[in-house]
Amino acid sequence: MSTSTLKKVALYTLGAFSGVALSLSVQSFAAEKDKKDNETLPVQSIRNMAEVYGQIKANYYQDKSDADLFEGAMKGMVSDLDPHSEYMDKKGYADMKESTSGEFGGLGMEIGQEDGFIKVIAPIEDTPAERAGVKSGDFIAKIDNVSTRGLTTSEAVKKMRGKPGTKITLTLSRKNVDKPIVVNLTRAIIKVKSVRHHLLEPNYGYIRVSQFQERTVAGINEAAKALIKANKGAPLKGVILDLRDDPGGLLDGAVGVSAAFLPADAKVVSTKGRDGKEGMVLKARPEDYIRTSGRDPLADLPAELKTIPMTVLINSGSASASEIVAGALQDHKRAVVVGTQSFGKGSVQTLIPLSNGSAVKLTTALYYTPNDRSIQAQGIVPDVEVKDKDRAFESREADLAGHIGNPLGGEDVNSSNEISTPDSNEAAKADENAKSKKGKDKDKDEDISSRRIPNPAKDDQLRKALDLVKNPAEWQKSLGLAAKKPAPKKDKKDGKDESK
Repeated sequence: MSTSTLKKVALYTLGAFSGVALSLSVQSFAAEKDKKDNETLPVQSIRNMAEVYGQIKANYYQDKSDADLFEGAMKGMVSDLDPHSEYMDKKGYADMKESTSGEFGGLGMEIGQEDGFIKVIAPIEDTPAERAGVKSGDFIAKIDNVSTRGLTTSEAVKKMRGKPGTKITLTLSRKNVDKPIVVNLTRAIIKVKSVRHHLLEPNYGYIRVSQFQERTVAGINEAAKALIKANKGAPLKGVILDLRDDPGGLLDGAVGVSAAFLPADAKVVSTKGRDGKEGMVLKARPEDYIRTSGRDPLADLPAELKTIPMTVLINSGSASASEIVAGALQDHKRAVVVGTQSFGKGSVQTLIPLSNGSAVKLTTALYYTPNDRSIQAQGIVPDVEVKDKDRAFESREADLAGHIGNPLGGEDVNSSNEISTPDSNEAAKADENAKSKKGKDKDKDEDISSRRIPNPAKDDQLRKALDLVKNPAEWQKSLGLAAKKPAPKKDKKDGKDESK
């Protein structure tokens, strides 16, 4: 498939909600295999599989149909590849297509899988999950009192979806909390307002992207104009783009958001497949972010957005499309990235419909930043690191069992090997706060509302981001600091990266 064809396709970079609306023919696959003269069918492995099948048919205590057995074999074969690849039956495929339409009955969270359990990557802003206090890094141990062990992400999504207004109970396991947390939620139509804005003080604007959707690029333009209007018509002198806990979304949305701040035709992201050769290349140009024919949503964007000092806020809940934006702005030295290291999902999933109405979602490539850095299992390192003292635990791609390692080498970054850690006093304080129940509900409400009306006085990361854009000399010195650092070396005893 040509690069130009791929660029016209809506690419989804969410984990459990992800998909690429592509179809690959059996003929093209066969033609590719014909080129590999030395490749032969694994006859012995096929014999072993047939032997297992025969033993199940002859001796298993229940009579299982051939369709069930082969569907189970396909699920196992694909799920063992990496945490984001999976086989979907007809119902699962239909549910996935519903989820990418932008409106569905559910709870509103991005999930993954770790050690056979379902794990929350990030709750989506202003949804039942966020309002109930579900946090990044939580394990969903039970859904309506039924264990989630062994469920695929699609199966978990299916159980959590339902008619709006219906009730559901989740049992959560949270690091540093001794007892399970039981939350009762009411399903709702998930309509995420992906872009919010606020004038922090005269001349300095704040734009929050909670998820990359169809209207996100247009929303950035509208937010910029609204900020100028709130600034009494005067151009802005600085802007903060908040991507914290943004789990991703549409790839063309990420390209368009990057294009709002980058020069025309600047490289935003590229992909590489199994051969290591560069595949798709997306740039800051309308043909790479306009999904359908029509007006450029950035056509009349305020000009100063391309030049004024800007910072980007990220944390471990910033995944996939968010990391693409942060990496592009960092590599081009357009923005100073502030916060904590991002999630590290730098892989491309392609949804391939099958002839029987089912589908297989496969990881087919990895994303690379403009400077050819891989995001996978390492994420984006902030230029200026500012810890969130209220965030007790950071969850990352490298925590997921069977994750793909970074192809460029260096140590995978998981929750146990942060770039830096708080001192002992800070750690003790965080632990004490996590265990204290006094004022818990009030704190939760304030935390949620702070994303609606950002307050630098209560948000250390936001305050630092604002200080930087107000100090152009300091901002200039901080540009691209993390991007210049070499990847950390692995211990020699580790040898090659053999993680999947």
